[in-house]
Amino acid sequence: MNDISDASGNKRNIWMRGLFMLLMAFAFHVCITVLCVVTVIQFVMMLLNDTPNTRLVSFGRSMGNYLRQIVNFLTFATEEIPFPFSEWPAGE
Repeated sequence: MNDISDASGNKRNIWMRGLFMLLMAFAFHVCITVLCVVTVIQFVMMLLNDTPNTRLVSFGRSMGNYLRQIVNFLTFATEEIPFPFSEWPAGE
């Protein structure tokens, strides 16, 4: 009977992970849209100022780190659920 409850618990965990995976896939889609907007803004800034906006560079790096975290979670490379369930990654 102990084996059955363990199997049931594993099934429940995989369904919860599936729910989190759907949420993270949606977050990935939103982030790609935001990244496209930031890319266009940064391109215009380069046209006008001949230098990239440092805040957008930092944001782009942190967004890239966040997207990497999402991909790692979605592909089962990690069990850590990305932002908003953990801290936002730094833009190193």
